[in-house]
Amino acid sequence: MRYIIIGAGAIGGTIGGRLHQSGHDVVLIARGAHYEALRTTGLRLVTPDVDETVKVPVADGPVDGDVLILATKSQDTLAALDPWPRHLPVVCAQNGVANERMALRRFEHVYGMCVYLPALHLEPGLVAAYGTPLSGALYVGRYPQGVDDLSETIAADLSKSAFAAQAVAEVMPWKYGKLLSNLGNAVEALCGRAPGINELSGQARAEGAAVLAAAGLAHQGGEQVATGDIEGIERGGGSSWQSLAKGSGSIEADYLNGEITLLGRLHGVPTPVNEVLQREAVRAARERRQPGSMTVRQLSSLIAERSSAVSR
Repeated sequence: MRYIIIGAGAIGGTIGGRLHQSGHDVVLIARGAHYEALRTTGLRLVTPDVDETVKVPVADGPVDGDVLILATKSQDTLAALDPWPRHLPVVCAQNGVANERMALRRFEHVYGMCVYLPALHLEPGLVAAYGTPLSGALYVGRYPQGVDDLSETIAADLSKSAFAAQAVAEVMPWKYGKLLSNLGNAVEALCGRAPGINELSGQARAEGAAVLAAAGLAHQGGEQVATGDIEGIERGGGSSWQSLAKGSGSIEADYLNGEITLLGRLHGVPTPVNEVLQREAVRAARERRQPGSMTVRQLSSLIAERSSAVSR
């Protein structure tokens, strides 16, 4: 089976690189300087245990394959899928819970993948994966539910490629659980690792849990991934932190904190913390600010102001 990895960044590069290392047929889809680096030099996949450059085939547009693994940010989902044939199965290896629904409008066979995979991609051609001894924990299943031969095959292939992977009949509760854990991403992106960020992240998650309860949406926690250090490559932050660090101009907050904001409005639950995190993260990305451009005190003040307005 040939895997087409759309988005060869931190997540896609690790998944594609690991599958290639274990002997699977893989093509990475990338663009710009990252595509050129992969094409000319190969993918440098660095882990706490090994630093290896692998010559994974790469393309910058549609090629023949059997299954698409979509690993872009949620805001890029529709544009990334648009060129691909509609008969191919699509696996959404992404944060957030909106991607599968977007894909199902266009593709008949859609799968969700809940991803716990600590990795970094800031430099063309280079992906650092910090999980050890396994690179991550991955849960895959049909959307909206079910396990079939393909999801079992994908899980088996990943399990042989340095991942803890399993096929699950109800994948979306896993993805809602991951959504809750991602609500602090905006805090880290805005404030860096300053003292006090854990309290703000906890407030965002508590608000999110209340919203999911009101919406009747179950959530499932995932397996913790052990991490190690990589000499010469500081870990930095998560996916939202990396979006600001790269100056990409966009960030996933509309599909993380914004999902809680949306559900809160639909079910009558105030979400001032996530509203502010969504708004400020999107603004920081649009203005191309670097991570840590806001103090915890500034962000807390904005949240307090919004909370006061909501309670009137």
